[in-house]
Parts: sequence; structure tokens; C-alpha cells
Amino acid sequence: MSIAIIGAGAFGTALAVAMADRPLVLVARDAARIAASRESPRLPGVTLPPAVTVTDAIPPDADILLLALPAQTLRPWLAEHGAALQGRALVACAKGIDLATLEGPTAQLARIPGATPAVLTGPSFATDIARGLPTALTLACADDARGHALQHALAAPALRLYRTTDVTGAELGGALKNVVAIGCGAVTGAGLGHSARAALMTRGFAEMRRLATALGAREETLSGLSGFGDLVLTCTSDLSRNYRFGQALGRGEGFDPAITVEGAPTARAALRLAEGLGLDLPVTATIAALGAGTTSVPDAMRDLLNRPLREE
Repeated sequence: MSIAIIGAGAFGTALAVAMADRPLVLVARDAARIAASRESPRLPGVTLPPAVTVTDAIPPDADILLLALPAQTLRPWLAEHGAALQGRALVACAKGIDLATLEGPTAQLARIPGATPAVLTGPSFATDIARGLPTALTLACADDARGHALQHALAAPALRLYRTTDVTGAELGGALKNVVAIGCGAVTGAGLGHSARAALMTRGFAEMRRLATALGAREETLSGLSGFGDLVLTCTSDLSRNYRFGQALGRGEGFDPAITVEGAPTARAALRLAEGLGLDLPVTATIAALGAGTTSVPDAMRDLLNRPLREE
């Protein structure tokens, strides 16, 4: 199967490097510059291998398209390019919930005629993948036979893929952990200590499972790579953009608006989903308020600590 990666941001570029044990295409807006320098400005210091062809056009003969696009830009991109995507395997690499539709990526991909929707998610930093460091991810596809074919087509020497048919669980694990990562970053930035961060991560994970299972996800998926695994990574490392955004909130500092922070709109989308289901998600609500600037970290911590005592 021939592969093309749409998007030459940090993650798309890292995937191209990791999968360059076979010829593939990297589709980029600034293709001419990247093709000339063999380097993406989003992942400086990483050279694209010779097997990677860089272009600004979607290859008509690619069987598998990896869509390394932010969650909030995926829907308009599909509206513009959907006609060129029909009949292919479309693998979303976004981790978020669309704020306008409250949908995950595969629901949007499923509207493309003849497409096989899938999602690639899990604990991974672009720099690790690009350096060839061992990384394990989840590949979710509702059609198990097609998922099996994609698993073998996309696996790479340092990239181990685990397969599931629980697309809902995989998508929501990857999306909701970004919300909790913002909260954990805020705790760290405000100097509230490791114990507070551990408490927030744990209660945030409980909310992830509560919302995801209410939407049809399997409990074990949230306990796997795409849920708990990704949560641990992004809630404890400065390499996480969501965690750094939270740190800036905790310190009362600004944050570069050019940096994509998927957890901020996802927090608002998750809260709307929870309200529709009658679920109480205090951690998610607090982080949504922090991101919107309608509460401060001290006020947020006070409100959470003053909630009625209850069983775990």
C-alpha cells in the first residue's frame, strides 16, 4: 500500500521520518522550501530521508492518507478536499473534539464516499518519533479486517502499533487527556506541588472514563495507550504543548497563539457533551473556565477543594 502524509507539522514530519523505510509522500503547504532544505520549520534539526517525496498536492495513487492536521482545522480541510479523498483509507492523527459539531475525526471522515476511517493516537512526542526512539501507538478502525491491513502497512521499525475497533474510546482518550494536561500544567505553573498534580491527573482520568463510556467507549480502551498512556505522557512533560499552556496559565503568563493547543477547545466541547448527557465533570469545567479566562488558578483550586466530600 502506498502512503501519503498530509501536513508537515512536527507530528506529520516525524511520521514521515519514522516510516521512511519505504517510499512515501509528505504533503506540505510550503513544499518547495521543505523539499529544498529537507527540513520542516516545525521540526528543526530533523532531516527528511531520501525516501520521502515532498509535494503540495494530494497524490492520486496513495492508498493510505495519514491526516496530520489539527482537530479544529480537519473539518474545513475535508470540505475543501473531500472529492479527492474518496475510496481511500483515511487515518486521522488529530487529538481533539470538533467544537462546532462535537464530533471526533472519524465521524467526519466517514462522510467521504468509500473511505475507510481510522485514527492513529497514543503517547508520542514528535521529537521521540523522529529520533527513532521506541514508540507504541493505537490504531483504531471500526472495520477489524481493514484495521489489520492498516496496522501492518503503517508499522515501522521503532513504531509499534496496537489495533482496536473501539474508535470512540481511542479518539476520546487522545482528546480528553489534553484537557487534563492543561490542568496539570496549571497546577505546576502555580507551584501547587506534585501531590496536587497527581490528584488532578487521577480525578481527571476518572472524568475521561465517565464521559467516554457514556458515549460508547470501552473501559479497557481508556486504560490503554490511547487513554492512560497518553495521559501520563502529556501531564508530566514540558514537551507537551497543552501542559506548557497550562503552566503559562498557572504563572499568569501569556502563551504564543501560533502554537496549537488542542485541549482548550476540546475542554469546551467535552463540557457541552457532558451537559447533554447529564454528567458532572468538575475538573473539565474548571479547565474550560481557565482556558476561557473566566476563573483563576487560586479560585479554581478553592472551588474544587470545597466541593462536597464523597466516595471515590
